[in-house]
Amino acid sequence: MKANYHQYMLDFKRPSGTSRGILTQKETWFLILEHEGKMGVGECGLLRGLSIDDRPDFEEKLNWFCKNIHLGAEQLWIETIEFPSIQFGIETAFKSLESNNPFDLFPSDFPNSKVSILINALVWMGDEAFMKQQIEEKIEQGFKCIKLKIG
Repeated sequence: MKANYHQYMLDFKRPSGTSRGILTQKETWFLILEHEGKMGVGECGLLRGLSIDDRPDFEEKLNWFCKNIHLGAEQLWIETIEFPSIQFGIETAFKSLESNNPFDLFPSDFPNSKVSILINALVWMGDEAFMKQQIEEKIEQGFKCIKLKIG
């Protein structure tokens, strides 16, 4: 089995407020596994300034993962206990590798946009008018619980 990683910057469509500032980008990392002609992909979704594993040695740990892929999923998961976003990437990369389609880990109507799952609606911080608009949209969409980001 071979493993590598790739960094990717996501640009937000609009600046998003958090309790620790405004985000305009999200740095993410993809773990890519290759085994017997199959590919698996897992995302390590680090949020700079917010994630507990936003540490100087984050990329070093990704590199370590790739060099030690021979240890197997369980041991790799244990060895990355201080890096929950890497653990998520490991878990999803191995699940992706086992799936018929590496980008459809849990086949259902939800990922195919045929049904939605109405859980907590998130309203991003912004000026009063922007937040009110989001609240109204979430209510119209059928959400019963709305979380407001107020910092």
